[in-house]
Order: sequence, then C-alpha cells, then structure tokens
Amino acid sequence: MRLSQHFATTESARWRPGGASLPARGESMVELAGSTDQTFFGFGGCFNELGHLALCAAGTEAADRLLDDLFSPDADGLRLRIGRVPVGASDYASDWYSHDETPGDLRLRHFSIERDHKELIPFIRRAQQRRPGLDLWASPWSPPTWMKTPSAYAGGSLTWTPDILRAYAQYLGRFVQAYAAIDLPIGQMHVQNEPTAVQNFPSCVWDAYQFARFIGDHLGPVLARQAPTCDIWVGTINDDAMASTRDFYRDYVLVCMHDEKARQYVRGASYQWAGRHSIESTHRSFPELALAQSENECGDGGNTWSYARYVAELFRHYLNAGVGRYSYWNMVLPRGGRSSWGWRQNSLATVDPVDGGIRYEHEFWIMKHFSRFIEPGAVRERLRGPWSGRAVAFRNVDGSLAVVTFNPLRHPVRVNLFGDESVTLEADSINTIVLR
Repeated sequence: MRLSQHFATTESARWRPGGASLPARGESMVELAGSTDQTFFGFGGCFNELGHLALCAAGTEAADRLLDDLFSPDADGLRLRIGRVPVGASDYASDWYSHDETPGDLRLRHFSIERDHKELIPFIRRAQQRRPGLDLWASPWSPPTWMKTPSAYAGGSLTWTPDILRAYAQYLGRFVQAYAAIDLPIGQMHVQNEPTAVQNFPSCVWDAYQFARFIGDHLGPVLARQAPTCDIWVGTINDDAMASTRDFYRDYVLVCMHDEKARQYVRGASYQWAGRHSIESTHRSFPELALAQSENECGDGGNTWSYARYVAELFRHYLNAGVGRYSYWNMVLPRGGRSSWGWRQNSLATVDPVDGGIRYEHEFWIMKHFSRFIEPGAVRERLRGPWSGRAVAFRNVDGSLAVVTFNPLRHPVRVNLFGDESVTLEADSINTIVLR
C-alpha cells in the first residue's frame, strides 16, 4: 500500500497536508497484525436545547455551513451519522421538563412532546436535511418527578412500585412512538444517563439489578409490543465501580446478561466517562453485544489544546477497545459553554453571543481526524510495533486503510509504516494517514 493522503493538526495549524512520504528505513514502527471482528458504524453528537439556541443566534450562512460540516456526507467535515436525543431535560436543556409532569397520571393522559418542537426537533430536522439516514438513539436523564423518590428531578431514584414501573416503561415507549409519528425513528433506548451519578441537574440513580428487572419485566415487553424496531441498550454507564458500600452492584452488563428475562431484550451497551475502563472486558465477555462510547468527556468550557489532546486519547482508547459507535456531547454552544445549572463544558464549535460568529474549536479538528476517513463498515486492524500504542487503524470497505496517530513528543518523529514507507509526524500533533 502507498500513501494517498496525510493530514496533520497542531495547536496553531489545523488540518493541513502533512509531509510527503519517504522511503522506509530501519525497523517498522507500526505493523499490521491482523483484522479484528470490530466493524465500525459511525460517529455522532447530541442534540440539546442550548445548542440549538446558540445555533439560532449565529448568522444563517455560518450556521448552515457548520451544519454541513457536522453532518453532510458530501462536505469535507465530520460526516456525522448518529444523533443522541434526550428524553425530557438533559443538563443542557434550558430548564427542567419532562413529557408528563402531571402527578399520578399513571395512564399518561397528559403525555406530550410539545416542548421538543421548540428546539430539539428543529435541530434534528436541520441535521436530517443534510443526513437523511440519520441514526437516532435516546436516553433519559430523569423520569418525571412524580415517579421518583424523593419527588425531584435532581438525584433520587425511580419509585420501585409496580404501578410506577409500568407507567415509566409506557412513558419511554410513548416517547419512541411520538417521535416515530413525526418520521424521527428512535433506533435505541439507553435506559438511564449515568445511573451511578447523583447530580444537581436531572439525574436518577439505578443499580444493576434494577436495570435488569426493569428491562426484563417492563421496558422490554413494552418496546417489543409498541416499538419493535427500537433496541434496548444497557447504558449510558458512567462508572466501572460505584461507592464502596454498593460496589457489588457495579457491573451492569454482567447482571443484565445473566438475567434470563433481561438478556433477551439487550442488544448493546454504552459507556462514558469512567465507564471507559469496562469497554474491553465487556467486549471480551459478550462479543455479541454492540458497544458505544455514548458521551465524550466535556472539559470546562475552555476548549484548550491540552484538553483536545486528552480527547484524542479517548477516541483512540475507545476505538481500540471495541466500540462501533462514538458520540460527542455538545456539538455547539455559546462561547464559554455555560449550562442552565451553572457549569461550563467544551463543544465542537462555539458561537459568540455578541456578533454571532462561529468558531470551530480544537476538538472539532480532533474529531475530524477520526470521522473523516474511518467510514461506516470499516473493520479495525490490530497493530504492533513501538509506535502502535499511539495509533488506531481501520480498513474501509473500499480497501483503503485509515490510520490515526499521535506524536506527543516535543520534536518531529519519522514513523516507518508497515515496512513500506515513512512519514514525518510534527511535534505535538495528531495525524490521519490514508493508504491505498
């Protein structure tokens, strides 16, 4: 194979052509070691209210260009094909809401997605115009408050009574049905965002046995009847170990897959944040399950190069560990990334609240190094050699090989690729190399 394309990004220079290939010399620093059974589906991001409000504050031409660069398969951008949809308020909603806040409404007579028609659905539609086959998945941050103990959106847990369990399963099923009715099919329901986290924003704590019982006895049967094309995923798991007093509940996938009722409905598992430590063991134990990284770690709103380098390592870790899907969190936010609950997070792009200008942040370019040339259907290749720990490689359907590699050193490095030729990696850079 020969070098076809090489792009490099540093802190000061983004996505520029890398140097020409050089003759191979000495020992190979990266060698192919055989294909894996890991087929990649695609990259994505999350639709949030604050993101769409920021987009609407930008100039129309700039906003359209950003959406093209995020979603269009014809643009020289990220080519995202997956979208995450919150069920009710996420922590980047304008404020708290659920789709039925009428206390005691066990038959869900007041269920409505009217709120989503203000920001979320228009945001999704704008993406869908550019990516007609956009793959949507959903997860709740909190059930309606009247279904929880205590009755509050922050923290607490689902009230564990038969009538509430039935009603909540119906609530999630109604959400999938409501979106399907407006031609927005939800392909996956991930049971709970970060079930181990007690937060001051919408959240709900579950243990693994509650996941299994809810899936096996309630959510699984409801979706099988009402939305049979919507798969259930054990997710989005944010930790590989809970507090020491409850650490025997920690392995959500293991518990669900060893539950006779639950396992017949589970099709995948998703991890984020400290859940990254469980990806490899899950893939080894349950190779039949699809795996996803469900939420890229989000920083503090500074959008620094040092954090972008950390994010690049997250991509490499998850992809080498077996995921077939990788989702970023906030695609666009106002400059500073402040949430409705007061903290700040990074995003792929930011909008200046004064003049509406859009800036593509470092993490946009980091993500492009992976998403631009790792195509749907690509199969991961095993690597070996002294530079293999800094790289990931996928064989695309057309036979091309996309290699993403990092040089964290303060000086350029000449890397011999597969014994055929060498490329020079700039100091402190991320590189995408395509061979054909």
